[in-house]
This record gives sequence, structure tokens and C-alpha cells, in this order.
Amino acid sequence: MRQRLSSEKDRYRGRRRVPTPPRSRYAIAVTGAFVGAGVVALGASAMPDAKAVDPQVLADLHVDNALQERAQQADKASRSNERADKLETTLADSPDVWQLPLSGYTFTNPYGMQGKQLHAGIDLVAPEGTPFASVHDGVVKEAGWIGGYGMAVIVDHGDGTEIIYGHARQVLVKKGQEVKAGDMIGLVGSTGHAYGSQLCIETQVNGESTDPIPFFKERGVDIQLQVASIYG
Repeated sequence: MRQRLSSEKDRYRGRRRVPTPPRSRYAIAVTGAFVGAGVVALGASAMPDAKAVDPQVLADLHVDNALQERAQQADKASRSNERADKLETTLADSPDVWQLPLSGYTFTNPYGMQGKQLHAGIDLVAPEGTPFASVHDGVVKEAGWIGGYGMAVIVDHGDGTEIIYGHARQVLVKKGQEVKAGDMIGLVGSTGHAYGSQLCIETQVNGESTDPIPFFKERGVDIQLQVASIYG
């Protein structure tokens, strides 16, 4: 073996030698890899195969969901019907239903003195032939031609109050007929002392005329704003 001369360059000078890892570390790494692979294999074997699921189980699940949805829909329909029945019963049992005589009109002539004469009602302008209704339950006292009212209907409400519907083109009820709030009793016209197509509403309490505006407001109906509550 030749001895290295002191003048020869050291080929390994300046390089770092990487130490060889001990064999025990190789053993730990290999063992960990095998263990991890085993866990993955066990997890995969525990998952059910889609092909192995019983079709009958899926069918039963589908049927159960459909039955549950139908039951929920039936329950909703039942609750809706109950609410409608309660509202219907409440309306039928209440004797104090007041409403507007018609809709889509223009309020023009108020109650009060006009010159030397008292205008004892209010005028609601609407197209000729527009149906108008009784504002409250009562009995038809008069139906037909009534002097300056022209074709008119008078409804007696049994508590000392009467309402006159004047200037109709046609009346749809007869004397002695019972009417409910909302029943059609005539068609708007311009008969009698009327200036154009309009419905004249006059309210009388114990035989005396009174301003229909506060009279209706006390019963939950605003003629001027065309707003009516269900109950007065």
C-alpha cells in the first residue's frame, strides 16, 4: 500500500461524510409501513359493498320516506281546513258584521245643509249597473219607487236603525225579504233626484236622519276611505 505523500492533495478534504443510520431505524420504518397498510385494509374490509346491500332494504326505506311525506301533507291540509272552518263558524255566529255597500266608487256629496235644504245622505258615484249590497243583516222594509229617491231599497235592522239605498236603476229584493250583510240588493242608477249615476246612502235612527260617516265609523266601516273591518 502506497503511502500518501504530504504534497498530494487530500481528495476528501472539505467533504462531509453522512453517517450511516443504524439498522434499528430501518426496522422501525418498515414495521410502521406494514402496520399502516394493515389498518387501511381492515377499514376497507369493514365498509359495506354497494353490490352487497339488500335491494329490499332500499325499497323499504323508500316506502317509509314516501309514507312520511304523505302524512306530513295530510297534516298540513287538516290544519288548513280547521282554520277555514273556525273562520266560517266565527263569521256565521257573529250578528255584527258590517261592510261597504259597494267598491270602486267615488265619495262626492257629504251629509249636511246645501243651501236651504238638508242633504240627508251621502252620494257614492259608480258606473251605471254596478251591484250594491246590504251593509248589515236586516229585513227589506220597502223596495221600489220611493219619491225623490227613485228606485230604492230600505232595510230595517231591527234595532231602531234603517238604511236607505237610493237612485237605483233596479232593485233585486222584495218587501219583507230577509237579507244578510253582503247580499246584493240592487244596481246603481240615476233615478229620482239624482245627478248622474250614483248610490245615495241615508241612515236613520229612530226615524231621524243622521250623518252616515260617523254612523258607519262606529261600526268599523269608513265610507270615505273605503275600508271596512269584519266586525263593528
